[in-house]
Formats: sequence, structure tokens, C-alpha cells
Amino acid sequence: MYKYEHGGDIYSQETTADGKRFVDFSANINPLGLPQGVKEAVKSALKSCVNYPDAFCRRLTSATADFLGVQPEYLFFGNGAADVLFRLALALKPKRALLLAPTFADYEKALRSVDCSVKYFELKESEAFVPGKELVGRISSRIDLVVICNPNNPTGQLMDRLQLERVLQKCRMVGAKLLVDECFMDFVSKEKAYSLRNLLAEYPELIILKAFTKTFAMPGIRLGYCLTADEELHTRLHQCGQDWSVSVLAQEAGIAALKEEQYLHESFLLIEEERQYLKNQLTNLGAKVYGSEANYVFFYLPEPANLVELLREQGYLIRSCANYHNLRAGYYRVAVKTRVLNRGLIKAIKEAKKHALFTGFN
Repeated sequence: MYKYEHGGDIYSQETTADGKRFVDFSANINPLGLPQGVKEAVKSALKSCVNYPDAFCRRLTSATADFLGVQPEYLFFGNGAADVLFRLALALKPKRALLLAPTFADYEKALRSVDCSVKYFELKESEAFVPGKELVGRISSRIDLVVICNPNNPTGQLMDRLQLERVLQKCRMVGAKLLVDECFMDFVSKEKAYSLRNLLAEYPELIILKAFTKTFAMPGIRLGYCLTADEELHTRLHQCGQDWSVSVLAQEAGIAALKEEQYLHESFLLIEEERQYLKNQLTNLGAKVYGSEANYVFFYLPEPANLVELLREQGYLIRSCANYHNLRAGYYRVAVKTRVLNRGLIKAIKEAKKHALFTGFN
């Protein structure tokens, strides 16, 4: 039986034993929720659902290209970033790929679907799970694709830009593609955030993955995209799936989302403040916090061993990272939410620790 291994599973059990709805810290979604402008755009677009969607997402492509400052022909949209990821795997059909470990599980899942052999560059706990310089040396002519999540999921660690550019140059040298997932870069503090978009024209080997999902709190709408200057790859992406993967509602939602400047500003300020609050509070509780430069916090707290279950009993869902390659039990990821909800989670963790101490469970 297939096992779902991501965060955000609010359907298997909708309420606690006493009927309370769960507060979901397991999925990293903008805590401000779906912007009002997006809601109105979706409602207004309902009348257009009698027509097939624009297979080329022309209005959305133009709006996104203007927003990002890139060439429209670089953009390809899909039914969420995960959909684009699977299309990329099918379009590229790499024989061997190099992934970081730990990182987002669907990179491997997509690559396995096309019988790609996956190799790991295991990040070291002693180096706070930051990729070292030896990563470049692992990229050889036997590697067809390198995938880097930046900032990485679940650690939230950023890769040094110069080092990432060296990786890109090495990929060119050996004839490999570089896929950089920048889905969480929108949440990184301004002094640390960067994108490789300015290198797209120079490096057709480069592919950047992005999504509206996390930034605009619209995972249920499904809208993601990639950017590449490789015209042949762009054509193959269209050939490797249906023409109507991006619905009328999703296209209109995306166009409306890009106009939400005040929403983005407020989101950034909230997440920057609350991220630091959670990091401080978790550290005070004895957790070791790593990276956490995005809208989630990654930490190690070995006791209580049944933390996930104890928090679930109190109505809180968090993401255990024990099933990530190169991690073990005791590693967790929690989303950054509002102060009221974050305070509630910290209180629940304190209660869980007291319960474990009282019952002798550790």
C-alpha cells in the first residue's frame, strides 16, 4: 500500500480525540493565508471554466516574466512544482543524478519514475548540513543531473552563491544539467536571499524551479513553474504531459497573486520575526536548531522520543524528519506561523517534555 510521507496530511484524522481541529505545523505555508485578491480572482474565473485553459498560460507567463524580470520564453507552468518536477524527469530522462541528503523526497521519486540511478552527497551533521566544497568534486561525466534545493528542505540551509556558481560551471564542463529549487527563497532575509535567474541566458544547463504554493498560501490551487533558456527542453516539457495541466482558476489565481505587493511585504516581516521567535524558544527548550532560513525551522530534539504523538494529542501536527535519507529520529521541521499559534506550539512542546519526564518515557 502506498504511504504518504509529506507534511500537510490533515485528512487521515481531521480532529483530536476531544473533537478539536489540528493546527498544522507540518506544511510550510504562508501564515497569512490565501490573499483576498486571489480569492476574488478565483471566484470571478468560475464563469470561464466552461472553456479549456490556455495551454500556453500566455497571460500568466507575461505577468510572471514582468514580475521576475526574465524572458517569457524561459517559463513553463505546471500543476504545482511537483508536477513540473516529474515532467522534467521525463523530458530529461537522466541516467544518473546527484542529490543532497537530506532533501525533498520527490526529487528522488520523480527520478526513479524514469529509472534514473540516484547518488547522494550526504550532508554532515558536524557541518550543520551545509554542502561543503567537495560537492563540486562529486560531479563527474557520469552524472547527467544535479539537484540542489536552495534553501534546502528540510534544513533551511542556504548554499553559498559562489559555490553554487562553481557547481553550475562544473555541470557545464561535464555536460550535466543543474536543477536549483528556489521555492523557499522568497522567505529568506533580504541580506541573504539571491536567485540564479540572472544566469539563465548564459547557462542553458540551468533550470530553476519555483511555485506559488508556499509564498501565496495556495497549495490547494496547484501552480508551479520552472525557468530555463534551453529551448529544446522547453519543447519537450510540453510534449511530456497534457496540454491543460494548469486550470483556468490556477492561471487567474497566479496573475492576481503577483499583484499582492502589500501581502508579500507583510508576510516577509511576519516570518522574519516569528522565525527568530521559534528558533529562540526551541533553543531554550534544549533543541539544536540548524539553518532555518526559510519559513520553517529545522531542529534536533531527541527527547521525548514520542514527541510527534504527544503533540498530536494536544492538537498540533509537526513534521518528523526521521524518514529523510541521512537523518534519524529526533529531527523535526515546523512551519513558521503567527505569534499566537507559535506560542501555542511551544507551550505544547513544554507540556510534552513534562509528560515524558513524569511518565519516564524518553
